Amino acid sequence: MSEIGTAQAGGRATARFRVTQESIVFLIAVVFFAGFSILLPGFLDADNILSLIQNVSILGILGIAMGIVVIGRGIDLAMVTTMAMSTAWTIALMNGGTGPVSAVLLGLGFAAVVGLVIGFLVAYVEIPAIFATLAMSTVIYGFGRLALVDLDVIYLPEDAAWLRALSGQFLGIPLPVIWFAAVALAAFAFLRFTRRGRFIFAMGDNREAARITGIPVRPMTVLQYLISSLIAFVAGMITASLLATVNIRVAQSTMVYDVILVVVLGGIGLSGGKGGVRNVVVGTLLIGILLNGMTILDMSFTVQNLVKGAVLLIAIIVDSIANPRDEQTAQQGDI
Repeated sequence: MSEIGTAQAGGRATARFRVTQESIVFLIAVVFFAGFSILLPGFLDADNILSLIQNVSILGILGIAMGIVVIGRGIDLAMVTTMAMSTAWTIALMNGGTGPVSAVLLGLGFAAVVGLVIGFLVAYVEIPAIFATLAMSTVIYGFGRLALVDLDVIYLPEDAAWLRALSGQFLGIPLPVIWFAAVALAAFAFLRFTRRGRFIFAMGDNREAARITGIPVRPMTVLQYLISSLIAFVAGMITASLLATVNIRVAQSTMVYDVILVVVLGGIGLSGGKGGVRNVVVGTLLIGILLNGMTILDMSFTVQNLVKGAVLLIAIIVDSIANPRDEQTAQQGDI
């Protein structure tokens, strides 16, 4: 009885810590915003705020996808590559005369296939997620350059007004923000109110216990990566609408680490089974403000990466203390 009480007390302490972590991250975001507003000329300009909100929206959408995977005790390092190559192929098809509906369906299908392959490698071949997704990122990029697109930068066709409209405004609100809210609400409903969403939490908390209780762990693992890839495609199309181009070199950038930073800093434990959409929103807010401030300060790309790397390292250390990996997690080899 005392052991049960101790476990319950420990769970309550962890919950309190996580709530406090969210509060601290949100407070830091407010402090950064206030500080940049005072110290940086132009930070509060309408154009800069609009840019900040739009950039945060894309990062947040990808963070939602990564959050779902991490909650299930996984990681998707191929996400940004999937986004870049599936979107680039879609735009290339449209430039080549393929109808917009067919082009979008083909791009979405490519992203879905990538998600299914990654899920199969992790769930059935039992390759640790970090290695499977890292290898697949290279494969996707190489295959895409060899068979799908032959240019680094692909421009939207002139008649793609419907695609450009994805980044417009509705009642004064940038549409990317609305798309972010829609994806966040859909993910929240999926994780909170559906059986499969609860299965993901159970898998992340204890994969073996989930399997014993009858949860289809392998198919659910595949589903996680399928969802991640499909959301990545959505983020890619919105990005293409914003920039009117697709630069596939983003696949070789550090963007995926920005996404991981959003997830971990927001409070989703890398050990799995904890966190939710709210954590991603809070982490996105802070990182978006930080990146925008560093850009206005004209910090070099190298310095920005150094700052982001240091913040990510600190976030992982805090996460390892708040959510220590148990023996089973270590044996699984998951990140």
